[in-house]
Amino acid sequence: MKKILYFILFIFPIWLNAETFEKIRVASLSTILTEVAQQVGGDRVIVTGIIKPGIDPHEFEPKPADIAIITEAQLILASGKHLESYLTKIHQNSNTRGVLVEVGDRFPSLKSKHEAETDHKAHSHSEDPHWWHSIANVKLAAAVVRDELIKIDPSGSADYRKNATAYTNKLDELEKWAKLKISELPRDQRKLVTSHDAFQYFAREFGFTIYAIEGISKEDEASNRKVTNIIDSIKKQHVKAIFGEFGTNPKVLQTITRDTGAKIGGELFADGLGLDDASTYEGMIKHNITTIVNGLK
Repeated sequence: MKKILYFILFIFPIWLNAETFEKIRVASLSTILTEVAQQVGGDRVIVTGIIKPGIDPHEFEPKPADIAIITEAQLILASGKHLESYLTKIHQNSNTRGVLVEVGDRFPSLKSKHEAETDHKAHSHSEDPHWWHSIANVKLAAAVVRDELIKIDPSGSADYRKNATAYTNKLDELEKWAKLKISELPRDQRKLVTSHDAFQYFAREFGFTIYAIEGISKEDEASNRKVTNIIDSIKKQHVKAIFGEFGTNPKVLQTITRDTGAKIGGELFADGLGLDDASTYEGMIKHNITTIVNGLK
């Protein structure tokens, strides 16, 4: 009888509270941050990814249905660093009371190498907004999301801290793997020619020199002068391979390979998560690094 009473007084209320608390509604404008919010928030959040894998965040424009989701969200996560040019439109067209956090603005920026070398500046900002190609930055992003969730839902503090620690531990293991894999590539071969300027954070973290054909956005098309400079650099640096990106036109790459003898080493995921093996952050990083190392060895 005492055991039954104990169950009723103690176990049942705990089960009831776990099932009936109101979940925090999160809207994410980044495939990376969708995963981070899911991992850190766990069962206490409902995360809606506004931008889906394979969608170019540079060209994305929110639809009325997206605005409706954002309006209802308690936390809105954006990449920041001027990637989402439509944030002003969201403010103007929604009555959201949720907290908008531009996560990338919470840590230092790197400059676009492309804009430093060209007279054509179609993009109005020189920051590289692709901060997630640094695993260290994603760890910082997990901490930012954790703290924002705690502000909104203090009762879930222990859960958010526990989940963030578990996710960060996974990122630590990914970082170890990445360093080991890249160590297969001699430092004098770490020269990365990519379709557009999205890998400055990756370069800093792993000791690469970047030669970007286009600017921050795929709209920042390369001039003839820029392509000529890239071709000269590939020849002088004896670069073995250049890399395209999923969903981009390979025409310029084909011209460069024809004029240099370099091969196309594969396609990278630059603007967020992809499909299949790149549908998670770990999968995307492993795909990109394996492709780069195998292409340049």
